[in-house]
Amino acid sequence: MPEAALLPEAGAEAAGALLAVEALHGWYGESHVLHGIALDVRQGEVATLIGRNGAGKTTTLKAIIGILEKRSGSIRYGGRETIGLPSRTIARMGIGYCPEERGIFSSLDVEENLLLPPVVKPGGLTVAEVLELFPNLAERLRSQGTKLSGGEQQMLAIGRILRTGARLLLLDEPTEGLAPVIVQQIGRTVRRLKALGFTVVLVEQNLHFAAEVADRHWVVEQGRVVDMVPNEDLERNRDKLHAYLGV
Repeated sequence: MPEAALLPEAGAEAAGALLAVEALHGWYGESHVLHGIALDVRQGEVATLIGRNGAGKTTTLKAIIGILEKRSGSIRYGGRETIGLPSRTIARMGIGYCPEERGIFSSLDVEENLLLPPVVKPGGLTVAEVLELFPNLAERLRSQGTKLSGGEQQMLAIGRILRTGARLLLLDEPTEGLAPVIVQQIGRTVRRLKALGFTVVLVEQNLHFAAEVADRHWVVEQGRVVDMVPNEDLERNRDKLHAYLGV
């Protein structure tokens, strides 16, 4: 079947979830690390995966994008099953992954980094639109990756996947190690992306940041989803969430 036939149709599963994960198991070699993950993300929603280090949050993102090849269960995007598909095909369906390490090419400048990934679907942002979203990058357009701060690298990593046409963004620890003023800027960006119709799943340890941007919070513990907290209920569940996070 040609890869184009795998693209979600407009409005697919409009009444339900854009992303639906059920009974997801995953392995690194012989090590069984995901034990039946189940969650869903609605069109235009911002959802977080929260939990202690090593709980399986990043591995869940890798399973969704197909980097974790040894997996079973069901991952449906726009009504289409993606288990068994290679990561390149999943990316062409409109899912973009921004890893914690960001993957910036140090020898390339900002513009070259932005232009490097191919556009895989219509509707991606232009370079000009990315620079409008991240004015810091416009000022550093000819700076090499090695010259950028951690916050600028994070902006560049997010901007790069926005060019590809992805509409579901998987962001792994986007605020890790960043100064508070940059964290606030990343938060404004996530809220603007939501307003533009993007769907975002982010792994996040910063509960305050998560509360500022997310609609729902999925709690992951020992490779399982053990709770889901709507953002409007976060305050009354804050002690429980702190216990999950070990803080």
